Amino acid sequence: MVDSPMVERDLPVWIVPFSILVIATILFSVKIFEEDGLPRYRALRAERETMEERNARLRARVQELRREVRALREDPETIERVARDELGLIRRGEFVFQFDAREIATLTEPSID
Repeated sequence: MVDSPMVERDLPVWIVPFSILVIATILFSVKIFEEDGLPRYRALRAERETMEERNARLRARVQELRREVRALREDPETIERVARDELGLIRRGEFVFQFDAREIATLTEPSID
């Protein structure tokens, strides 16, 4: 029997899957620890958590504003408060007394006699 140039070698059956596993492990490790790998993942996860917290605060603010809008549309006491405080309106027959803060301070200071 003459050996031909294409001689089959008897390789163990496990050598090919093991080689693929080793190469995959090395490539996976390199990908994880490069700049766009694990550090970027952690930064993006932290950014997502920050955005979720911000969204929760904004949702709460939106709910608060919706309650305020509902009160401004439907609650007579709220409407009156806004009319008085922000628009300076008064009811018919009411009088507004305005005092200068400096005059009040001089009136309330104890006198030295």
